Amino acid sequence: MFLKHFGFGILFSLLCIVGAAVYGLATGNITIALQFAFIAVVLGVMEVSLSFDNAVVNAKVLHTMDAVWRRRFLTWGIAIAVVGMRFVFPILIVMVTAGLGFGQVVSLAFTDAQAYSAHLHDAHVMISAFGGTFLLLVFLHYFLDRGKDLHWIGPIERRLARAGHLDKIEVSITLTALLGLVAFFVAPGEKYEALLSGGLGILTYLLVKSLAGLFEPSDNDANDATRPPRPTAGVVAQTATRAGAMSFLYLEVLDASFSLDGVIGAFAISKEIVIIAAGLAIGAVFVRSMTVWLVEAGTLAQYKYLEHGAHYGIGALAVIMLLHMNRAVHIPELITGLIGLGFILLSVWASIKATRQAHVTRAA
Repeated sequence: MFLKHFGFGILFSLLCIVGAAVYGLATGNITIALQFAFIAVVLGVMEVSLSFDNAVVNAKVLHTMDAVWRRRFLTWGIAIAVVGMRFVFPILIVMVTAGLGFGQVVSLAFTDAQAYSAHLHDAHVMISAFGGTFLLLVFLHYFLDRGKDLHWIGPIERRLARAGHLDKIEVSITLTALLGLVAFFVAPGEKYEALLSGGLGILTYLLVKSLAGLFEPSDNDANDATRPPRPTAGVVAQTATRAGAMSFLYLEVLDASFSLDGVIGAFAISKEIVIIAAGLAIGAVFVRSMTVWLVEAGTLAQYKYLEHGAHYGIGALAVIMLLHMNRAVHIPELITGLIGLGFILLSVWASIKATRQAHVTRAA
């Protein structure tokens, strides 16, 4: 079971570590090679720790997807996550913020890592605003669900569920938080960038969720005697394909939001774009393998509060990213990862405790 889900991740990680060492040997000596290999391992561990709650939320979405789209999540998804989000996307960010061409930025990344890192750091406010608003909406959408009846921290979550009766309350809260932070917390010269990027984060979330909603069955479909005749198998398959595509798109945007802060943080450890890409790729592959394992092993059903813990971790990461819109605020990635991991472990412990208590009650 372990090798089935994580065998590819282990092999891929070894190739990335060896590749980092070879790159170090080609650009330096054996000491540099060992140093680059170690940094790749550190970045991989950091990415996994930052994205464990991402894997739990991914698993919830992946559970609704058919086998075809699950395979695509592991093939196309890995290619997008590794090449697209960990390598190409930072280059595109530098292109937009620095006004350079794609070839110029690629050349800069390989020949002048310090300058490339500085350009990426210049976009830190925009990255934090986009990722922070998107993840805050993910967090709020889960807890402001009026139909949610399983609560981990009851006094808080029951009130949040009741507040969910207000239409689009999560958007109102996120927009209010963004406007307040931009007005009183963000540096004067960066207010426009923060507001624009935060607004794009909100718009992206609404767009993806709206597209996904087009292919979700209505709650009244089962009891609607006036609905059209049952669709043909071809129509059902086409609808399932579109629904899978929308879920896939949502997972990729969610992964991108999680990876944004990690990419910036990675440059605090190394300025070598090849080593950063190798290390973050290790984490990305393991997170996807972990997602499939959570689905196929039934872990979400076994630990009933695990999803709660993951969303609390997402909420904490969203707040941290929004605070990072002020450059004077810096919360180390280690702390961010430990907060998310802490929520996950606490939720697992609470789930085990609740299961044992239920067994005792039934036995009595």
